[in-house]
Amino acid sequence: MKHLIDITDLNVQEIDDLIKTAKDIMKNKEKYSEKCKNKILATLFFEPSTRTRLSFESAMLGLRRKCNRIFISIK
Repeated sequence: MKHLIDITDLNVQEIDDLIKTAKDIMKNKEKYSEKCKNKILATLFFEPSTRTRLSFESAMLGLRRKCNRIFISIK
């Protein structure tokens, strides 16, 4: 999977696979510790959401990556 914009873009099997992979990542953190090496990770938020932003940033730091924040204000 390259990009995930909306959960409704996935079928049931893809959602199951995503959950299985997430569980494997939580159990085997070292196995995945270099998966994002040489990749740029960023978060994009259209509305302020401190709790969500911090959750994403914590996950990125857990993968030993820096986080680029992009804030967009739409009026």
